[in-house]
Amino acid sequence: MAQDAGWGGGPQGTPNGGAPYGGPPGWGGWGGGWMPPKPGVIPLGPLRLGDILNGAFATVGRHGKQLYGVGAAAYGGALAVVVATIAIAYSATAGHLDRLVSLSADEDARTGDWVPVLVAFCVIALVCLIVGVLSTALMYAAVPSVLQEAVLGRRTTFSAIWRRAWARVPAVIGTVFLTSLIAMIPILLVWAGVVALIVGLAGSGGGGGASVALIVIGVLGALATGPLALWLWVKFSLAPSAAVFENQGPIAAMRRSSVLVRGDWWRIFGITLLAGAMAGVASYVIQLPFTFLGMFSGMLGSANLSDDPNAASIVVAMSGYLLAVLVGQLVSQLIVATFPPLVTGLLYVDRRIRTEDLGPVLAEAAAVPPQYTG
Repeated sequence: MAQDAGWGGGPQGTPNGGAPYGGPPGWGGWGGGWMPPKPGVIPLGPLRLGDILNGAFATVGRHGKQLYGVGAAAYGGALAVVVATIAIAYSATAGHLDRLVSLSADEDARTGDWVPVLVAFCVIALVCLIVGVLSTALMYAAVPSVLQEAVLGRRTTFSAIWRRAWARVPAVIGTVFLTSLIAMIPILLVWAGVVALIVGLAGSGGGGGASVALIVIGVLGALATGPLALWLWVKFSLAPSAAVFENQGPIAAMRRSSVLVRGDWWRIFGITLLAGAMAGVASYVIQLPFTFLGMFSGMLGSANLSDDPNAASIVVAMSGYLLAVLVGQLVSQLIVATFPPLVTGLLYVDRRIRTEDLGPVLAEAAAVPPQYTG
């Protein structure tokens, strides 16, 4: 059937070009004794908090290989690129770095030494930013791709999820970038005004007291515009899911998110905040043993350092600590990058079920009838 391909949304708030879905009337398309079926990880009716959390955990249990496979490939690849970049940068600037480290307190660094090191740090930072954005966008695209099958109780493969997710990465990057930009505009405008006033005062010989007062005003203004930024962020929080589920572009996905969030902002905010807190706690617990292991390894390595070690020997001594921390960060990042987007994706499905009567169509796609309880 047509909906099988992607759960497309219609321009008037109804799916598939505006044609409403049929099915038994009532609560979310089911009513009068009809119970929504559950072919996959969630019942195909309006979802409660327990349904959403259980659905997220069930998706991890049933499709963990695909989810964590994509995550491991994305973040593992990103880590490999960053490590290779650091190694290349260090090999190119090792001599300059040794001279900078060995400088005494009364010696000034030569331009020929600190400029190459600064350029190397900038290149590393740029590479980290690019691979970080790509890997995160890939996970944001992979989660809805898995949910499309998990909700219907269908099997999928790593290669299918990878192809589907990779095809939607540009749209997801666009939605995340635009959402972040729009949410930050109120705060940025406040600080832009403060900076302009400070520059103007400095040019006219204004006192430092006025500049301090303006900085305080800027901080207070940023705090005051924080709620607006948060409201905008939640308003467009379902955009990445819409970009994948409905093959929407960034602007269209943000419009869809705005429509779906309308009237349910507080609930979406609360559940999203809870999912983020749960993922944060899990990430911290996972990283603890790796941190302790790294500290132990670092102490063993530093015990063998000479009284006047060079930069290379310090890096070697701390390599065990750095490796343990990186592995712990990679493992915890898989949790953080998977669970909140799963909850957000299920919130998207829930809003479609509540506002567009998507449940009966999903039941038809899954070929399961509703249960009549009399």
